[in-house]
Amino acid sequence: MNSTRDQVLNTLKTHGPTTIAELAEGLGISPVSVRHHLSALQAQGLIRGTEVRNGVRAGRPHLTYTLTDAALERFPTKYMRLSERLLDELKASLPPEAIERMFTHIAADAVSEYAPKLAGKTLEEKMDVLVELLGAEGFMAHWNKTGEQFALTEYNCPYLRIGQRHPEVCVIDQTMIQNVLQANVEKTTCMLDGAERCVFVITPGKPLAIAG
Repeated sequence: MNSTRDQVLNTLKTHGPTTIAELAEGLGISPVSVRHHLSALQAQGLIRGTEVRNGVRAGRPHLTYTLTDAALERFPTKYMRLSERLLDELKASLPPEAIERMFTHIAADAVSEYAPKLAGKTLEEKMDVLVELLGAEGFMAHWNKTGEQFALTEYNCPYLRIGQRHPEVCVIDQTMIQNVLQANVEKTTCMLDGAERCVFVITPGKPLAIAG
């Protein structure tokens, strides 16, 4: 992180809630310049300001600034390595059926949050809710309809890297799709097989069991 705005983010990451005066002193720039950079970072959704009062009889409240979740994601993390190690340990101690049940439950939990949006919806309306759900989970998805069938295309897979070692994670999105739509879902192409995108064909009817 080299630019002034990156330095602002780095300072907030290091010191936590920080005032304009503290940022100005720490970065060696004027408070006016700090305000300019903070405004730009707020517009990008990277920081938030919080009003703080120093006691009941204190003077005017002042603002402190902290990082948003979007900003925290810009910093290096080891989530992927930890996830892979956790799955290695789980697969070493649990049977494959238990691992599949775990991923199925993860998918069911994600879908349960969207249950109110699905009540009374047609299949086409559920497709729109599904795209919203998949987007929240990190997939970029789009659907189209040909005749009685629907095709759902995922242009991004947040599990792609971990799926290369643990392909069982693929059951998560397919289970979410099936649980939302309550229809037959068949995956026809998969990024883990070298395809550019994952494609699912959805046919109205009673859901079939997902192949392991």
